[in-house]
Amino acid sequence: MSVLAPILVLAILIFVHELGHFAAARFQGIRVNRFSLGFGPALVKYQGKETEYAIRALPLGGYVGFPDEDPDSQIPKDDPNLLSNRPIFDRAIVISAGVIANLIFAYFLLVSQAATIGIPDIQYQPGVKVPQVMTEETSAAYKAGIKAGDIIIAVEGEKLEANERAIKSLMATIQNSPDRNIELTISRGEEIKTIEVIPTPDENGQGKIGVMLQPNNEVIRTRPENILQAFSIGANEFERITKLTFEGFGQLLSNFQETAQQVAGPVAIVAVGAQIAQNDIGNMFQFAALISINLAIINSLPIPALDGGQLVFLAIEGLSGKPVPNKLQEGIMQTGLVLLLGLGMFLIVRDTANLEFFQQLF
Repeated sequence: MSVLAPILVLAILIFVHELGHFAAARFQGIRVNRFSLGFGPALVKYQGKETEYAIRALPLGGYVGFPDEDPDSQIPKDDPNLLSNRPIFDRAIVISAGVIANLIFAYFLLVSQAATIGIPDIQYQPGVKVPQVMTEETSAAYKAGIKAGDIIIAVEGEKLEANERAIKSLMATIQNSPDRNIELTISRGEEIKTIEVIPTPDENGQGKIGVMLQPNNEVIRTRPENILQAFSIGANEFERITKLTFEGFGQLLSNFQETAQQVAGPVAIVAVGAQIAQNDIGNMFQFAALISINLAIINSLPIPALDGGQLVFLAIEGLSGKPVPNKLQEGIMQTGLVLLLGLGMFLIVRDTANLEFFQQLF
């Protein structure tokens, strides 16, 4: 069930995105002949009065099709309700509607969470928790006397502050100190004691001591006093997540070589979502909002086959006074689609190979 939750989230977000395009076209009286979730051969399809609705085999997105793009369409090329015959502004609305739909949906997800179970607020305490110690003879922490429930409050005499960076600082010190003595200050109930531990090198030469670590924090859910405050809290959380997402993309662009490995595909997203659903199903609101905002930003990028790439074509048409030739557009868009599908398949294979249960097969 925990795996089905993130899969359902991804399907809903893709549906919302494509529904944005579809609704923007229909509200303007523009003809639409296809509404598909996924690519490739149709698994299920239904032919409506004008539009074919389908779920397809490759779950790597979706698309809304227009008669303009269909060589077998019987609709005259000069029909005023064809997308290509509409003013640039009308077409821009249709193209950007998917991104707008994802952003609006993310906002209302966060408002719904605020109004029902509350937005989690993380309050950090000094130090890093040790929830589990490996009891094997190779565990340096077990030999040194570290116990589950201990809180590491200082490393080499330097205090671990009350923030999210404390655990990263501790892990870095351990990994960079194979076969070297480390002095840890431990809080155990009312007792403060100093323990010396020598990290053992792993297969990559990095130090490890055989413990699980987690931030020393407490999660308090912020609930609104009334429905109007829920909209305000939802807006603040929407702003926070959007800002963090842009910062993540900024780090990817400025330090691509080191951060490219952190790019996640559908399998990794489902794995993370499954873990979230298993730990606290209420956090799926924020998970869905985060993915929805990411989808909106990615689709806004000026890349062929994405909404941003199509908006670039419209901008060129607006500046030059004439559209980019259809054959050139089709060639660029098809190339972009192939590259995106190839990247999607690569991420699926890589992330599947990195799953714990998959690695245990070998």
